[in-house]
Amino acid sequence: MTGFLRRVLSPYRGLLILVILLQLGQSFLTMYLPTINSRVIDYGVANADAAYIMHQGILMLGIALIQFLLSTLAGIFGAKVALMTGRDLREQVYEKLIHFSRRMIGSMGAPTLITRATNDVQQVIQFITFLFTAIIAAPMMFIGGLVLALSQSVKLSVVLLVTIPLLLGVSVVFLKLILPYYREQQTKIDEMNTVLRDQISGIRVVKAFTKEQGEKERFERINGDLSRINTSIGKITGLMQPIFTLTMSFANISLIWLGGRMAGNGQVQIGQVIGFVTYISFILTATLMASMIFIMLPRAEVSVTRIEEILNSESEIQDREDAFLPEQFRGEICFEHVTYSYAPDNEQVEPVLKDISFCAQPGKTTAIIGSTGCGKTTLLDMIPRLADVTEGTVFVDGMDVRKLLRHELDQAIGMVPQKAFLFSGTLEDNLRDGKPDATQEELWEALSIAQAKEFVEKNERGLKMKISEGGTNFSGGQRQRLAIARAIVRRPSIYLFDDSFSALDYRTDQELRRALKPVTQNAAVIIVAQRISTIKDADQILVMNQGRIEAVGTHEELMQSSRTYQEIVASQPTDKEVAS
Repeated sequence: MTGFLRRVLSPYRGLLILVILLQLGQSFLTMYLPTINSRVIDYGVANADAAYIMHQGILMLGIALIQFLLSTLAGIFGAKVALMTGRDLREQVYEKLIHFSRRMIGSMGAPTLITRATNDVQQVIQFITFLFTAIIAAPMMFIGGLVLALSQSVKLSVVLLVTIPLLLGVSVVFLKLILPYYREQQTKIDEMNTVLRDQISGIRVVKAFTKEQGEKERFERINGDLSRINTSIGKITGLMQPIFTLTMSFANISLIWLGGRMAGNGQVQIGQVIGFVTYISFILTATLMASMIFIMLPRAEVSVTRIEEILNSESEIQDREDAFLPEQFRGEICFEHVTYSYAPDNEQVEPVLKDISFCAQPGKTTAIIGSTGCGKTTLLDMIPRLADVTEGTVFVDGMDVRKLLRHELDQAIGMVPQKAFLFSGTLEDNLRDGKPDATQEELWEALSIAQAKEFVEKNERGLKMKISEGGTNFSGGQRQRLAIARAIVRRPSIYLFDDSFSALDYRTDQELRRALKPVTQNAAVIIVAQRISTIKDADQILVMNQGRIEAVGTHEELMQSSRTYQEIVASQPTDKEVAS
């Protein structure tokens, strides 16, 4: 924890030093005020010296104003450091997340990653904010209060021998009680985010299968568990304050009783007793603040551990030190004995891809077809390095993709994923993801090629039309066409279509592919599809089965040589049947 705080706060050393100085100043002034107050009572009030009382009162007022100013500035600058640290942490977590491979994201889970980037970072911010006050003020108030209290009366300090150990003991007990609940709380928040994400994303499925009641019960179960944990935490923290207050009240009563007796015997003056009570309150308040640190620390430690799991994770997909940028991409893609496994260290896990070898040439269309789960999407992921091969090599223009700069490789690829995802914002923003400096003419041309221009023009806002999260305000076919348009805007050397035509009717499918030909005539095109009508005109078709390439050829060749391909064709309607 200490090393983590030192690292994240190091960029703000100057502000930290300023906060420390301000806190020291206001703490010193806070402790000096009771000394003046005791002098007013012992000398001013006892001797009925109005001038002395007025002089000391003005001094106390001036000190109080300076103390207020120092405290305010310390709070402002301390909050600024805490918030900027939180901003930096979120940026660091996000920077890590966007470079995570698909395997790493899948192993952790999206909901917990979101929680760690938001809720856990917020817990750290809250702890740092409180720490700036307690870590400086508490020790100074404790030590200063103890020294000044002893200077007033050593005999009265006997009360501290009972009170301070009692407060520390209570703090330790509360710490042991509350730590397990904080750990479980973060886990339950992850689970709740998972449930909410599933239910919101899959609301249509929930309604279609009339699962509202079941999903409601599922949410209520998680919500109930989280509520019980929060209630337990609330009970423990709720008990802590009254116990501390009771202890401090007991100390004050004891001091007044003992101090009163000593004052009656002439051993101390009344002002000394009042000053001692004030200093004791400083000591006890400092002890309480230290206890609060120990109460907040477990939750912060849990959050720090979860954040560091992300920050200390290294994606297996990194640019090598010898990575380079070719002068120009032609678009030739070759797989050479490629094997891929999600768990390469576990021999019991069967590889998804096994000994894949083929080449896709510029100006040619390569289609991939096969049963669900045979590795088609994973194969495409090897090209832009969304995943790296376990064995073998993927070449682009004769160069190992692992030796190319990822950013530049991405610029040469226009990929339309299996799930046509659109970002919230405007249509224009989404299209410009493919090419930030694209002109209006280029955007409309891409929409026209993707057969999306007509329904975009019908919207009164045109390119400025709003897109909801994930593009849920469009139909499946519309989303696919917009995603294809986004890839076309880039005009890349390599087009990767991962089952990107499945939601289109046959006529739109044919018109889109016909419009694509002039655009892709010098680029390599790889299409993953299930419909024979989509791929039958491809220059080569790869038939995949159980992670292997079972057959390669044109439609006519495969109709003669591949039984698997024949079965796929037989299971689908012919062009005549579709036309009718």
